[in-house]
Amino acid sequence: MERRDLLRAAGAATALSFLAPRDALAVWSRIARGGAVIGGLSEEQLALIGAIADTILPRSDTPSATDVGVPAFVNVIVSENDTDEDRAAFLAGLDAIEARAKTTGGDAFAQLAPSARASVIESIESESNRRADPARTYWRLKALIIHGYFTSEPVMKDVLKFEVMPGRFEGSAPMPIRTSMPPGEYRHA
Repeated sequence: MERRDLLRAAGAATALSFLAPRDALAVWSRIARGGAVIGGLSEEQLALIGAIADTILPRSDTPSATDVGVPAFVNVIVSENDTDEDRAAFLAGLDAIEARAKTTGGDAFAQLAPSARASVIESIESESNRRADPARTYWRLKALIIHGYFTSEPVMKDVLKFEVMPGRFEGSAPMPIRTSMPPGEYRHA
């Protein structure tokens, strides 16, 4: 099984378990309305999140994570839904991921070649202690990326073929002609 197929299957099965479906819908609706995110992430942080997201879910026959707006999804979750303590820990973790990229790859994560990005991610994923940064933040970010990707409208409609209202609406469906019944007569349907 290809990695992309595995992610698609896993995402379809578990995407809605990270947040309630209406919460993901609320976040995507918030993004669609636009406007500034309260306490939003910096351009550099969003670039790092986008580079990590596209390394995990690159463009192929399906859109990449940044094609569907996953960095904006992460921005709203972290900036508007996390506590100040969780947000500070997340930002410190992003700094730790960036430091790992500079140590391992010699440059900022977003500036690395795809193979070097994969090496940085592999080094983080291979750590045995997932409770220490950068692993802790990476695994949380990865969950947000996958959740955001699989709950985005383009992926739900075009990749997962999710139908919000299954079936077809036929507003002009033919109605049978009923004959009138004699007064006092009652038929069971």
